[in-house]
Amino acid sequence: MSSKEKLIIFDTTLRDGEQSPGASMTQEEKLRIAKALERLRVDVIEAGFAVSSPGDFASVKAIADTIKDSTVCSLSRAVIGDIDRAAEALKNANSARIHTFIATSPIHMKHKLRMQPDQVVENAVKAIKHARNLVEDVEFSCEDAGRSELDFLCRIIEAAISAGARTINIPDTVGYAMPQQYGETIRLLRERIPNADKAIFSVHCHNDLGLAVANSLAAVVNGARQVECTINGLGERAGNASLEEIVMAVRTRADFFNVETRIYTPEIVPASRLVSSITGFPVQPNKAIVGANAFAHESGIHQDGVLKHRETYEIMRAEDVGWNTNRMVLGKLSGRSAFRSRLDELGIGIESEQELNEAFSRFKELADKKHEIFDEDLHALVSDTKKSASSDRYALVSLSVGSQTGEIPVARIVLSVDGEERSAESQGAGPVDATFRAIERIAESGASLALFSVNAITSGTDSQGEVTVRLEKAGRVVNGQGSDIDIVAASAKAYLDALNHLASNVVREHPQSTGV
Repeated sequence: MSSKEKLIIFDTTLRDGEQSPGASMTQEEKLRIAKALERLRVDVIEAGFAVSSPGDFASVKAIADTIKDSTVCSLSRAVIGDIDRAAEALKNANSARIHTFIATSPIHMKHKLRMQPDQVVENAVKAIKHARNLVEDVEFSCEDAGRSELDFLCRIIEAAISAGARTINIPDTVGYAMPQQYGETIRLLRERIPNADKAIFSVHCHNDLGLAVANSLAAVVNGARQVECTINGLGERAGNASLEEIVMAVRTRADFFNVETRIYTPEIVPASRLVSSITGFPVQPNKAIVGANAFAHESGIHQDGVLKHRETYEIMRAEDVGWNTNRMVLGKLSGRSAFRSRLDELGIGIESEQELNEAFSRFKELADKKHEIFDEDLHALVSDTKKSASSDRYALVSLSVGSQTGEIPVARIVLSVDGEERSAESQGAGPVDATFRAIERIAESGASLALFSVNAITSGTDSQGEVTVRLEKAGRVVNGQGSDIDIVAASAKAYLDALNHLASNVVREHPQSTGV
């Protein structure tokens, strides 16, 4: 039996991570990520902000109905209607948590809430008591705690714990804290609050100054026992503390930290790749733990040392975090049952026999072009299948591109627009530019291209290319993804996916909007 204390890993990829510009996910995609987090053995999955939109409510409910081995959480402001909506979405959860918050910094209380401190405490207590009548597990957050006055934090947290909150979160909402200062804040709060022993202290750090992980770990050293983080550090602005970095720091430096997590680390890289694929946010090559170069050694001295004794230059084993686990799972001779079985193992839901037939047909087409089919290929294939089966406004029918040295590239495209086929032709600076111009001759969207990114899904020259396109129009930002062995075709799919997101007119309320 280990003598170390448990560090609770609270993943907010599906809530705060989705607040990254353009990182919106469908319910099916959120469910796939939730299942990956469950395989990772995350303690708490923050599934969303249930009151923000009907789609968010449905996603939180679907995750709560499905996930059994992790606590499922919904965020809510300190507003009775928010809390009721969260409880409704979570009612079938095996283990449910309501996470309610209110701003506590002078600048937020004065300019956003327009409340006096006494009113803020009163609203927090009322919200927590109401939530405790609906679920046993309630978490309370002091929004903008990093810029809040210590005496007021002590007062409101003592009241929150007395009202029934069993987890108290001290977020660095704007990424302003320094590690020593932040750790000291956690220590002082735990020392000064009389009933601090009745709650777990949690931290939620943003990465605006690149210090989210450092601040979180400083808090752990000073008694925090829950860290709120995301896969790949995804999140608003510069992102959140990275789950993989927190977990592997605690594990690798077991001599320093007196805590341990229950995370099953071989699932880290597969979860990272899935989140990157679904959100369209590629992982930088030199990203710690999950970047392509994280375990690569170019220096001759380093290579020699690693070959002689791995620990000379490697403090972790690549296989411990899931590298080299994208084994070939299927080939062109594989049958439907093997295909279906592997999808089930990956947590990819197939809703109907017709959808399975379509996905299997696409798998066979891919297997004819690409000898080795990896898990990442299956995720991309099913995503494309579900997109083509949806009732989106735009769909690719055919694409022909001519490109040769010394000639201007030309793209000819046929689209289905609201079920009616339309065609266009355009020249461009390159084949992708020509394709996008041809699409716009039909769509006339008026959107501007803010990002175009291409990544290989797996290794090898026959890898599928995964393209992310970000479009911006009237202040709205959307991401589109597409995958294909043909990069130009993948680019067209991604552009059309982004156009379909723009056409969806989905409106979601932001958690930090005033509503108390």
